[in-house]
Amino acid sequence: MISTNGVTLQFGKQPLFEDVTIKFTEGNCYGMIGANGAGKSTFLKVLSGEIEPTKGEVVMPPKQRLAVLKQNQYEYDEFPAIQTVMMGHARLYDIMQKKEVLYNKGADMTDADGILLGELEAEFAEMDGWNAESDAATLLNNLGVTDEFQYKLMGELEAAMKVKVLLAQALFGNPDILLLDEPTNHLDLAAITWLENFLSNFENTVLVVSHDRHFLNHVCTHIADVDFHKIKMYVGNYDFWYESSQLALKQARDINAKNEAKAKEMEEFIRRFSANASKSRQATSRKKLLEKLTFEDIKPSSRKYPFIDFKPTRDIGNDLLFVENIDVSVNGEQVLKDFSLTMNPGDKIALVGTEHLVKTTLFRVLMEELPIEAGSVKWGITTSRAYFPRDNAEYFDGVDLNLIDWMRQFSVEKDEQFVRGFLGRMLFTGEESLKKAGVLSGGERVRCMLSRMMLSGANVLILDEPTNHLDLESITSLNNSLINTSCSVLFTSQDRQFVQTVANRIIEITPKGIIDRLCTYDEYLENKDIAELREKMYAE
Repeated sequence: MISTNGVTLQFGKQPLFEDVTIKFTEGNCYGMIGANGAGKSTFLKVLSGEIEPTKGEVVMPPKQRLAVLKQNQYEYDEFPAIQTVMMGHARLYDIMQKKEVLYNKGADMTDADGILLGELEAEFAEMDGWNAESDAATLLNNLGVTDEFQYKLMGELEAAMKVKVLLAQALFGNPDILLLDEPTNHLDLAAITWLENFLSNFENTVLVVSHDRHFLNHVCTHIADVDFHKIKMYVGNYDFWYESSQLALKQARDINAKNEAKAKEMEEFIRRFSANASKSRQATSRKKLLEKLTFEDIKPSSRKYPFIDFKPTRDIGNDLLFVENIDVSVNGEQVLKDFSLTMNPGDKIALVGTEHLVKTTLFRVLMEELPIEAGSVKWGITTSRAYFPRDNAEYFDGVDLNLIDWMRQFSVEKDEQFVRGFLGRMLFTGEESLKKAGVLSGGERVRCMLSRMMLSGANVLILDEPTNHLDLESITSLNNSLINTSCSVLFTSQDRQFVQTVANRIIEITPKGIIDRLCTYDEYLENKDIAELREKMYAE
């Protein structure tokens, strides 16, 4: 358990947190959510002791061990990976070092040294220290760091593998309190799935910051919402928090509805979520908590969501896209070889797999930004396309236009009030609409690029990693808009829930060709025949 008592953190005149009193108890997993800059990561640093609060205190029972996912990838470059993992349990590692020093004394060991060594050995055994190295190796293997890399120096490993080692370090030794800031970053699907299962059955206290909604939904028993310098606690996972807060907001607006009808609607909503809980430890715990929830426990959220709505100005005819046997090279290297694809009206295709350059290259070819060396690309005559590139720098870097004038470039309607209204729906209100386009943050740039796509009225949407840089509110709005749009969609994303809920067709690009199936992403991953085929396609 860990708690705060009246914690205030102030930078200059503006408090980031003000008089926060909150308790995180054993056996629960808390997902911390909030807009970019709200202070989620900073709050974890306050809990870990890395940052001292301006006022108040952090309270943790004596002898409880707290573990943190480190963010500095270079901190352990001089240590082997497996040793770096064991360093996550500071006391255990300290005992190992002291034991080694004493044993190296050999004949020079004194009686006092012998007594100390006996005490260290007893504590070492109590901590199950004899299994420490094998436990560390097991964690690394589960996260995809195989035996051949475990005794290499951290400085010799690539960045993605370093992240996995640091995650294993945080998980090592069954800590009483676990603080994880964006633990799924740079993890592959297999590692994320393993981590979800690990945390779902973790018996101690977990606080996690993540933009991965599938991950939050799978592991969290509670949501801690950081907003207006406060932290409010809600029972349930992210989807339950989002849908219940929207329902509560709807009911709060409907002043004529009777209390009995409101209560019945809320109770039915809670019952539906409780019934859908899976058998994992966290889900079972969450189900028990939901069953005790009352109407008064759920309040409307003050959070704002951008209005994202893709409406095509014309329908697609019978023909959409035919790509036949194309060859494409980038900087002298062949990226696409004899590649073919047919896209039909109504398709919402997710391109998945590790071949990121191939996917981006295909998108650029479809948008006529790259030439083909062989083959053909043919669009239906009734199609119109809008593109969200992975790299949007050319639209913003060095641009001196304010947002009104920047947006006006892409709008048929040039009236300032129309443009201001459109910007307001995308959360650029008041003076924010006069910001220079060249100084926008990553998330603000993404919202502008999505606005540009909406204004086009296109009936085919091509999106290359659109959820990058977005907060959970914007991801949720974009996700819902693509579910509901009548446009055909071709996209990539690392957000599993985004792919699962939008795509009705999965195309995986492998080193040995493509796998193309009409199904959802979960169905694709759970199909044994596809799993066997994927193994062959990725085999050396």
